[in-house]
Amino acid sequence: MTKLAPSILSADFARIGEQILEVERVGADYLHLDIMDGHFVPAITWGPKVVADLRRLSRLPFDCHLMVSQPERSVDAFREAGADVITFHLEATPHAQGLLAHIRASGARAGIAICPQTPVEMLDDVIDDCDLVLVMSVNPGMGGQRFIARVMEKLRSARALIDRRNPRCELEVDGGVGEANIRDVVGAGADVIVMGSAVFDGGEPGERLRRLRALL
Repeated sequence: MTKLAPSILSADFARIGEQILEVERVGADYLHLDIMDGHFVPAITWGPKVVADLRRLSRLPFDCHLMVSQPERSVDAFREAGADVITFHLEATPHAQGLLAHIRASGARAGIAICPQTPVEMLDDVIDDCDLVLVMSVNPGMGGQRFIARVMEKLRSARALIDRRNPRCELEVDGGVGEANIRDVVGAGADVIVMGSAVFDGGEPGERLRRLRALL
């Protein structure tokens, strides 16, 4: 079954606990946490302390997406804070294989992300060590962007690579997914759908997530 991962970057932070409980109650599979450092991407979000504080609010697996430079300097702190899945960008480090192995040795699941312009073929040398591959369908660093249509073909290519080399690996997509295209991205092979604005914009995230689930 397709997994839904609400991105709490789009939540109302004055009601964060309430909204996390609401999406958990209606069947979210992961909570997606976007970690941004102001260097790899322009925006800055939160560090390990915020993740640790949020950890007390939910039993859902925390899917931490590190949009940071030199992610090898950060993964241990986020694991200690409660991350269950730690995904870093292939573009952010020359040590991807070793970092994947390190994350898995820590007891977390290890993911690798690629930006829209990065070819899927760049994953060939690391796919065997991945528990999750995240294909960005917008440029990382800002919520509310439109889905980049050509990424649909990248999802199909990533699906074929995973099926051929590492079938236990999940394929995740993040950016611009909502009611209009959620069926299409699942049809292209995505296992996990990250959604921020589609869930949290306008209030009632539980009802929005329930409607998105019904479309599947």
